[in-house]
Amino acid sequence: MEHHSVHRFVAIITASFVFLGLIALLVGFCGGTHNDAVLEERSNNTLSITQHRKLLHRANTAMVEPNRIWGDKCSMADIVITQGPTTPLPNGIPTYTVDIINMCLNGCDISGIHLSCGWFSSARLINPKLFKRLHYNDCLVNDGRPLINGDSISFQYANTFLYPLSVSKVICV
Repeated sequence: MEHHSVHRFVAIITASFVFLGLIALLVGFCGGTHNDAVLEERSNNTLSITQHRKLLHRANTAMVEPNRIWGDKCSMADIVITQGPTTPLPNGIPTYTVDIINMCLNGCDISGIHLSCGWFSSARLINPKLFKRLHYNDCLVNDGRPLINGDSISFQYANTFLYPLSVSKVICV
């Protein structure tokens, strides 16, 4: 008799664990309490990712088409900036990855991309041909050269806080 009750007890415990595992799996797939990257709109055409994740475009984020005057090839709205936290430096200084993307739907190349960037500075060296501060609140992307339609530029910077970056000027090529 005692042998059967031990087997029954083990079977009940095993079934309970399997049931709890299935519930946890279903909650994860159905949008329960899971940590997902959160996009926050910071300013003119700027998004910030608040989780430590690789920066990828989400299919459900709609891009707003700018109001174009007949014949305009591109606008500042065609440059999309995303940035988010990455692994800190060994000394503990936070780092951020920035992606600057030409999202022009008309196949346009954009040069002379300037960003509003405040007193941008970094404890990590950034290739000045990719991104550099010229003056207060004026940073130049890609050394002023065209950013081809669909291309992006990425770099990392290290500072105690995230700098808000937004497009201030572009030249349509």
